[in-house]
Amino acid sequence: MAGKVLTATDDNFESMVKEHPLILVDFWAAWCFPCKMVAPTIEELAEEFEGKVAFAKLNVDENPKTAMRFGITSIPTLILFKDGEVVEKVIGAVPKEHLASKIKAHL
Repeated sequence: MAGKVLTATDDNFESMVKEHPLILVDFWAAWCFPCKMVAPTIEELAEEFEGKVAFAKLNVDENPKTAMRFGITSIPTLILFKDGEVVEKVIGAVPKEHLASKIKAHL
């Protein structure tokens, strides 16, 4: 399963962030066009950083508690957690290189 993107939920979010020292979570919704634009980028980065960084997607409509906890008001919002702490927050559909540079800064 090369570059598997995990599914985060209100129920498993805490354990997922604790389990992976470095994890990028994509806060998205099915109706969000920019979120659909970012999805292939997340898949590609998951393959490129396999074994170094975990990637997860959290549907904000289905998991409002976690979205509210992190103050998600615009989607897509991509949050990079290192050792359970927020270290980067990127809002909007951004180029793959931009995301990759943010991730590399924490490897």
